[in-house]
Amino acid sequence: MKNFYSVSISGYHIAEAGANPISQLAFTLSNGFTFVEAYLARGMHIDDFAPNLSFFFSYGMDPEYTVIGRVARRIWAVAMKNRYGANERSQKLKFHSQTSGRSLHAQEIAFNDIRTTLQALISTYDNTNSLHTNAYDEAITTPTEESVRRAMAIQLIINREWGLAKNENPNQGSFIVEELTDLVEEAVLKEFEAISERGGVLGAMETGYQRGKIQEESLYYEHRKHDGSYPIVGVNTFRNPHGDAVPQKIELARSSEEEKQSQLKRLADFHARNAKDAPAALAKLKQTVIDNGNVFAELVNTVRVCSLGQITNALFEVGGQYRRSM
Repeated sequence: MKNFYSVSISGYHIAEAGANPISQLAFTLSNGFTFVEAYLARGMHIDDFAPNLSFFFSYGMDPEYTVIGRVARRIWAVAMKNRYGANERSQKLKFHSQTSGRSLHAQEIAFNDIRTTLQALISTYDNTNSLHTNAYDEAITTPTEESVRRAMAIQLIINREWGLAKNENPNQGSFIVEELTDLVEEAVLKEFEAISERGGVLGAMETGYQRGKIQEESLYYEHRKHDGSYPIVGVNTFRNPHGDAVPQKIELARSSEEEKQSQLKRLADFHARNAKDAPAALAKLKQTVIDNGNVFAELVNTVRVCSLGQITNALFEVGGQYRRSM
Protein backbone atom coordinates (compact mmCIF):
# COMPACT_ATOMS: atom_id res chain seq x y z
CA MET A 1 0.00 0.00 0.00
CA LYS A 2 1.86 3.01 -1.35
CA ASN A 3 0.90 5.63 1.22
CA PHE A 4 0.73 3.35 4.27
CA TYR A 5 3.57 3.79 6.73
CA SER A 6 3.59 0.31 8.21
CA VAL A 7 6.32 0.78 10.81
CA SER A 8 6.85 3.74 13.14
CA ILE A 9 10.31 3.35 14.65
CA SER A 10 9.83 5.15 17.93
CA GLY A 11 12.34 6.82 20.20
CA TYR A 12 9.75 8.76 22.15
CA HIS A 13 9.05 6.03 24.69
CA ILE A 14 12.82 5.55 25.11
CA ALA A 15 13.20 9.21 26.07
CA GLU A 16 10.12 9.10 28.31
CA ALA A 17 11.61 6.13 30.17
CA GLY A 18 14.63 8.27 31.03
CA ALA A 19 17.13 8.06 28.18
CA ASN A 20 19.14 11.13 27.27
CA PRO A 21 18.90 12.51 23.69
CA ILE A 22 22.00 10.63 22.49
CA SER A 23 20.70 7.25 23.66
CA GLN A 24 17.22 7.99 22.30
CA LEU A 25 18.63 8.69 18.86
CA ALA A 26 21.19 5.87 18.83
CA PHE A 27 18.73 3.21 20.00
CA THR A 28 16.03 4.40 17.60
CA LEU A 29 18.26 4.47 14.53
CA SER A 30 19.84 1.12 15.40
CA ASN A 31 16.34 -0.33 15.73
CA GLY A 32 15.55 1.11 12.30
CA PHE A 33 18.56 -0.56 10.73
CA THR A 34 17.53 -3.82 12.41
CA PHE A 35 14.15 -3.60 10.69
CA VAL A 36 15.96 -3.00 7.38
CA GLU A 37 18.15 -6.07 7.85
CA ALA A 38 15.13 -8.19 8.78
CA TYR A 39 13.20 -7.14 5.66
CA LEU A 40 16.21 -7.70 3.42
CA ALA A 41 16.60 -11.16 4.95
CA ARG A 42 13.03 -11.88 3.88
CA GLY A 43 14.02 -11.20 0.28
CA MET A 44 12.52 -7.72 -0.04
CA HIS A 45 14.23 -4.99 -2.06
CA ILE A 46 15.41 -1.94 -0.13
CA ASP A 47 13.47 0.57 -2.23
CA ASP A 48 10.24 -1.38 -1.87
CA PHE A 49 9.99 -0.72 1.86
CA ALA A 50 12.51 1.92 3.01
CA PRO A 51 10.45 4.90 1.77
CA ASN A 52 7.58 3.74 3.98
CA LEU A 53 9.51 3.58 7.24
CA SER A 54 8.96 6.52 9.59
CA PHE A 55 10.55 7.61 12.85
CA PHE A 56 9.28 9.28 16.02
CA PHE A 57 11.42 11.44 18.30
CA SER A 58 10.95 13.28 21.59
CA TYR A 59 12.13 16.88 21.84
CA GLY A 60 13.14 17.96 25.34
CA MET A 61 15.06 20.84 26.91
CA ASP A 62 18.70 19.71 26.53
CA PRO A 63 20.77 21.32 23.74
CA GLU A 64 21.31 18.04 21.87
CA TYR A 65 17.59 17.88 21.05
CA THR A 66 18.09 20.87 18.76
CA VAL A 67 19.79 18.70 16.13
CA ILE A 68 18.54 15.13 16.56
CA GLY A 69 16.51 15.30 13.35
CA ARG A 70 19.48 16.63 11.38
CA VAL A 71 21.77 13.93 12.74
CA ALA A 72 19.20 11.20 12.11
CA ARG A 73 18.78 12.26 8.50
CA ARG A 74 22.53 12.46 7.92
CA ILE A 75 23.26 9.00 9.34
CA TRP A 76 20.26 7.42 7.62
CA ALA A 77 21.04 8.93 4.21
CA VAL A 78 24.70 7.87 4.28
CA ALA A 79 23.84 4.31 5.32
CA MET A 80 21.01 3.95 2.81
CA LYS A 81 23.19 5.17 -0.05
CA ASN A 82 26.55 3.60 0.74
CA ARG A 83 25.63 0.39 2.57
CA TYR A 84 22.32 -0.58 0.99
CA GLY A 85 22.52 1.12 -2.42
CA ALA A 86 19.09 2.66 -1.91
CA ASN A 87 17.59 5.29 -4.19
CA GLU A 88 17.17 8.96 -3.35
CA ARG A 89 13.67 8.59 -1.90
CA SER A 90 14.78 5.79 0.43
CA GLN A 91 17.59 8.00 1.70
CA LYS A 92 15.10 10.58 2.97
CA LEU A 93 14.19 9.95 6.61
CA LYS A 94 10.68 11.02 7.57
CA PHE A 95 9.95 11.66 11.25
CA HIS A 96 7.22 12.79 13.60
CA SER A 97 8.11 14.62 16.78
CA GLN A 98 6.43 15.23 20.10
CA THR A 99 7.31 17.63 22.86
CA SER A 100 8.63 15.97 25.99
CA GLY A 101 6.07 14.64 28.45
CA ARG A 102 8.84 13.94 30.95
CA SER A 103 9.73 17.64 31.06
CA LEU A 104 6.25 18.57 32.32
CA HIS A 105 5.84 19.04 36.07
CA ALA A 106 2.94 19.24 38.49
CA GLN A 107 4.54 22.18 40.32
CA GLU A 108 3.84 25.60 38.73
CA ILE A 109 1.86 23.69 36.13
CA ALA A 110 1.21 26.75 33.94
CA PHE A 111 4.95 26.93 33.17
CA ASN A 112 4.59 23.70 31.15
CA ASP A 113 3.16 25.62 28.19
CA ILE A 114 6.41 27.62 28.05
CA ARG A 115 8.48 24.44 27.90
CA THR A 116 6.22 22.95 25.23
CA THR A 117 6.44 26.11 23.12
CA LEU A 118 10.24 26.06 23.13
CA GLN A 119 10.34 22.34 22.33
CA ALA A 120 7.84 22.83 19.49
CA LEU A 121 10.01 25.62 18.14
CA ILE A 122 13.24 23.58 18.03
CA SER A 123 11.51 20.61 16.39
CA THR A 124 10.03 22.95 13.79
CA TYR A 125 13.46 24.46 13.15
CA ASP A 126 14.79 20.87 12.93
CA ASN A 127 12.40 20.30 10.01
CA THR A 128 10.09 17.75 11.57
CA ASN A 129 7.47 16.33 9.19
CA SER A 130 4.73 16.48 11.81
CA LEU A 131 4.42 17.57 15.42
CA HIS A 132 2.46 16.78 18.57
CA THR A 133 2.43 19.46 21.28
CA ASN A 134 1.67 18.24 24.80
CA ALA A 135 -0.98 19.83 27.00
CA TYR A 136 0.24 21.49 30.20
CA ASP A 137 -1.86 19.25 32.47
CA GLU A 138 -0.48 15.97 31.10
CA ALA A 139 1.79 15.98 34.15
CA ILE A 140 -1.19 14.85 36.22
CA THR A 141 -4.09 13.73 34.00
CA THR A 142 -5.47 13.16 30.54
CA PRO A 143 -5.75 16.57 28.81
CA THR A 144 -8.97 18.55 28.99
CA GLU A 145 -10.61 20.33 26.07
CA GLU A 146 -9.20 23.64 27.34
CA SER A 147 -5.62 22.41 27.70
CA VAL A 148 -5.72 20.68 24.31
CA ARG A 149 -6.80 23.93 22.65
CA ARG A 150 -3.86 25.74 24.27
CA ALA A 151 -1.47 23.02 23.08
CA MET A 152 -2.88 23.32 19.57
CA ALA A 153 -2.54 27.11 19.74
CA ILE A 154 1.22 26.73 20.30
CA GLN A 155 1.55 25.15 16.87
CA LEU A 156 -0.87 27.56 15.23
CA ILE A 157 0.96 30.61 16.55
CA ILE A 158 4.35 29.26 15.43
CA ASN A 159 2.98 28.41 11.98
CA ARG A 160 0.80 31.47 11.41
CA GLU A 161 2.31 34.28 13.48
CA TRP A 162 5.97 33.56 14.20
CA GLY A 163 7.85 35.15 11.31
CA LEU A 164 11.12 33.24 11.55
CA ALA A 165 9.30 29.91 11.25
CA LYS A 166 8.18 30.91 7.77
CA ASN A 167 11.78 30.37 6.67
CA GLU A 168 13.05 26.81 6.36
CA ASN A 169 16.18 25.93 8.34
CA PRO A 170 16.48 29.27 10.18
CA ASN A 171 19.27 27.95 12.42
CA GLN A 172 21.30 26.27 9.68
CA GLY A 173 24.84 27.57 9.38
CA SER A 174 25.05 28.90 12.91
CA PHE A 175 28.09 27.77 14.87
CA ILE A 176 26.17 26.07 17.66
CA VAL A 177 23.92 24.05 15.34
CA GLU A 178 26.78 22.92 13.08
CA GLU A 179 28.99 22.06 16.06
CA LEU A 180 26.20 20.23 17.88
CA THR A 181 25.34 18.27 14.74
CA ASP A 182 28.90 16.96 14.46
CA LEU A 183 29.20 16.21 18.18
CA VAL A 184 25.85 14.40 18.40
CA GLU A 185 26.60 12.37 15.27
CA GLU A 186 29.95 11.31 16.74
CA ALA A 187 28.29 10.30 20.01
CA VAL A 188 25.59 8.29 18.21
CA LEU A 189 28.15 6.44 16.07
CA LYS A 190 30.12 5.64 19.23
CA GLU A 191 26.95 4.16 20.73
CA PHE A 192 26.49 2.10 17.55
CA GLU A 193 29.89 0.56 18.26
CA ALA A 194 28.85 -0.37 21.80
CA ILE A 195 25.69 -2.05 20.47
CA SER A 196 27.65 -3.90 17.74
CA GLU A 197 30.11 -5.23 20.32
CA ARG A 198 27.14 -6.84 22.09
CA GLY A 199 25.86 -8.65 19.01
CA GLY A 200 23.76 -5.87 17.53
CA VAL A 201 20.38 -4.67 18.70
CA LEU A 202 18.96 -8.13 19.34
CA GLY A 203 22.07 -9.38 21.10
CA ALA A 204 22.25 -6.26 23.26
CA MET A 205 18.58 -6.71 24.20
CA GLU A 206 19.27 -10.23 25.44
CA THR A 207 21.75 -8.88 27.98
CA GLY A 208 19.53 -5.95 28.90
CA TYR A 209 22.03 -3.38 27.63
CA GLN A 210 19.52 -0.82 26.35
CA ARG A 211 17.22 -1.19 29.34
CA GLY A 212 20.11 -0.85 31.78
CA LYS A 213 21.46 2.25 30.07
CA ILE A 214 18.04 3.91 30.04
CA GLN A 215 17.58 3.16 33.74
CA GLU A 216 21.00 4.57 34.60
CA GLU A 217 20.32 7.77 32.68
CA SER A 218 16.88 8.09 34.24
CA LEU A 219 18.36 7.73 37.74
CA TYR A 220 21.02 10.33 36.91
CA TYR A 221 18.36 12.79 35.73
CA GLU A 222 16.22 12.25 38.84
CA HIS A 223 19.24 12.61 41.12
CA ARG A 224 20.26 15.92 39.52
CA LYS A 225 16.67 17.13 39.61
CA HIS A 226 16.44 16.45 43.34
CA ASP A 227 19.83 17.91 44.31
CA GLY A 228 19.18 20.99 42.19
CA SER A 229 22.17 20.63 39.85
CA TYR A 230 19.70 20.30 36.95
CA PRO A 231 17.67 23.50 37.34
CA ILE A 232 13.93 23.34 36.72
CA VAL A 233 12.21 26.65 37.24
CA GLY A 234 9.38 26.47 39.76
CA VAL A 235 10.32 22.92 40.76
CA ASN A 236 13.79 22.99 42.30
CA THR A 237 14.82 26.60 41.66
CA PHE A 238 13.07 29.98 41.65
CA ARG A 239 10.32 28.47 43.73
CA ASN A 240 7.31 30.61 44.48
CA PRO A 241 8.28 32.71 47.56
CA HIS A 242 4.71 32.51 48.79
CA GLY A 243 4.79 28.72 48.81
CA ASP A 244 3.12 26.33 46.42
CA ALA A 245 -0.14 27.80 45.24
CA VAL A 246 -3.33 25.99 46.06
CA PRO A 247 -3.87 23.85 42.97
CA GLN A 248 -6.73 24.90 40.78
CA LYS A 249 -9.47 22.39 40.37
CA ILE A 250 -8.45 20.21 37.47
CA GLU A 251 -10.80 17.67 36.02
CA LEU A 252 -9.26 14.20 36.21
CA ALA A 253 -10.19 12.00 33.29
CA ARG A 254 -11.66 8.77 34.58
CA SER A 255 -14.05 6.32 32.97
CA SER A 256 -17.40 6.11 34.67
CA GLU A 257 -18.82 2.76 35.74
CA GLU A 258 -21.43 3.16 33.00
CA GLU A 259 -18.72 3.59 30.36
CA LYS A 260 -16.83 0.55 31.64
CA GLN A 261 -19.92 -1.65 31.56
CA SER A 262 -20.82 -0.36 28.09
CA GLN A 263 -17.43 -1.39 26.73
CA LEU A 264 -17.64 -4.83 28.39
CA LYS A 265 -21.11 -5.36 26.93
CA ARG A 266 -19.98 -4.41 23.42
CA LEU A 267 -17.05 -6.80 23.72
CA ALA A 268 -19.33 -9.62 24.88
CA ASP A 269 -21.73 -8.91 22.00
CA PHE A 270 -18.81 -8.98 19.53
CA HIS A 271 -17.64 -12.34 20.90
CA ALA A 272 -21.18 -13.75 20.69
CA ARG A 273 -21.72 -12.59 17.11
CA ASN A 274 -18.49 -14.16 15.93
CA ALA A 275 -18.40 -17.26 18.13
CA LYS A 276 -18.61 -19.60 15.12
CA ASP A 277 -16.00 -17.85 12.96
CA ALA A 278 -13.42 -16.85 15.57
CA PRO A 279 -11.83 -20.30 16.25
CA ALA A 280 -11.08 -20.92 12.57
CA ALA A 281 -9.70 -17.40 12.12
CA LEU A 282 -7.41 -17.79 15.13
CA ALA A 283 -6.23 -21.20 13.94
CA LYS A 284 -5.40 -19.77 10.52
CA LEU A 285 -3.51 -16.88 12.11
CA LYS A 286 -1.44 -19.24 14.28
CA GLN A 287 -0.64 -21.44 11.28
CA THR A 288 0.48 -18.39 9.30
CA VAL A 289 2.91 -17.55 12.10
CA ILE A 290 4.21 -21.12 12.23
CA ASP A 291 4.65 -21.13 8.44
CA ASN A 292 6.54 -17.82 8.57
CA GLY A 293 3.89 -16.28 6.33
CA ASN A 294 2.59 -12.74 6.00
CA VAL A 295 1.12 -12.24 9.47
CA PHE A 296 0.01 -8.67 8.83
CA ALA A 297 -2.10 -9.65 5.83
CA GLU A 298 -3.77 -12.41 7.86
CA LEU A 299 -4.37 -10.05 10.81
CA VAL A 300 -6.46 -7.84 8.54
CA ASN A 301 -8.85 -10.79 8.20
CA THR A 302 -8.61 -11.91 11.83
CA VAL A 303 -9.64 -8.59 13.38
CA ARG A 304 -13.01 -8.79 11.62
CA VAL A 305 -14.13 -11.61 13.90
CA CYS A 306 -11.66 -11.66 16.83
CA SER A 307 -10.94 -9.22 19.65
CA LEU A 308 -7.50 -7.95 20.58
CA GLY A 309 -7.43 -10.20 23.66
CA GLN A 310 -8.24 -13.30 21.61
CA ILE A 311 -5.56 -12.45 19.05
CA THR A 312 -2.96 -11.73 21.73
CA ASN A 313 -3.56 -15.03 23.49
CA ALA A 314 -3.38 -16.92 20.20
CA LEU A 315 -0.02 -15.34 19.37
CA PHE A 316 1.26 -16.14 22.87
CA GLU A 317 0.44 -19.81 22.21
CA VAL A 318 2.68 -20.01 19.15
CA GLY A 319 5.32 -17.39 19.93
CA GLY A 320 5.52 -17.42 23.70
CA GLN A 321 5.29 -14.42 26.01
CA TYR A 322 8.34 -12.23 26.55
CA ARG A 323 9.86 -12.26 30.00
CA ARG A 324 12.90 -10.09 30.51
CA SER A 325 16.02 -11.61 32.04
CA MET A 326 16.72 -10.50 35.60
